[in-house]
Amino acid sequence: MNAIKETHFNFPGQTSFYKGKVRDVYTIDNKYLVMVVSDRISAFDVVLPEPIPYKGQVLNQIAAGFLKATADIVPNWVVNVPDPSVTIGRICEPFKVEMVIRGYLAGHAAREYAAGKRDVCGVSLPEGLKENDKLPEPIITPTTKASVGHDEDISREQILAKGIVSEEDYIQLEKYTRALYQRGTEIAAKQGLILVDTKYEFGKADGKIFLIDEIHTPDSSRYFYSEGYGERQAKGEAQKQLSKEFVRKWLIENGFQGKDGQVVPEMTPEIVQSISDRYIELYEKITGEVFVKPESGEVLKRVESAINHAITSVL
Repeated sequence: MNAIKETHFNFPGQTSFYKGKVRDVYTIDNKYLVMVVSDRISAFDVVLPEPIPYKGQVLNQIAAGFLKATADIVPNWVVNVPDPSVTIGRICEPFKVEMVIRGYLAGHAAREYAAGKRDVCGVSLPEGLKENDKLPEPIITPTTKASVGHDEDISREQILAKGIVSEEDYIQLEKYTRALYQRGTEIAAKQGLILVDTKYEFGKADGKIFLIDEIHTPDSSRYFYSEGYGERQAKGEAQKQLSKEFVRKWLIENGFQGKDGQVVPEMTPEIVQSISDRYIELYEKITGEVFVKPESGEVLKRVESAINHAITSVL
């Protein structure tokens, strides 16, 4: 299939290369990052064996669109998007926290609440909430950025006490986070969606705060469908979600949750095609735009050519 499973490029001025779970990141002149969003897919902290055509393009284009739509709120790292699967941006020193914001009691916060906790990352929650209920107001529940293992919850007070982020910067991060979530909520509402929760990452360059990484994609955010939300809550039914949860569900149904001794089920061409179709559906629902597949051809050559052109003519 014409998908990006991995890249092995060598660009002018290239100073380093990093391969993440789904991204290949090239550093140019120690100033710029070239991020190739591959079609690899991960679940349960495992990269699955088959790439999903157009998945990388879907995530990259959603993120690029939202970064452009929020540039008036906070400057971001993007310098150029030379290909549907590539973003080039300035190098920033990342803050060692991820700013998670929640407008609804879902996911991790709902599990903590169900276990009896009424304090999430130093934020008090009222009694009497049900899973997926709208919170009285959006809450920020930061996590540490772990280089190894899983991210961990942390409170505002702990971040400041440990000196992870200065108070001046943290106050600004909170303001940006709330404004970005508000904008994301408004955009989602126009598409008949609810932005349930999401996370933002920020960094600094030349003493200035920038929004980095991706935003408002189905990999970094949870969306519910607006239609029928109230009725489902009233009946105690599960909410209709727009996320990559369907991939995890398929794996669980076929006996895989990333545990020792478990084997990833066979990813037949039909399964791969169905996941690809769902990602395209996600794109069209979130953006309200028709997904455009690039002209057929050798995808790696196209990507490499676009990056080379951008490096020589733009950077």
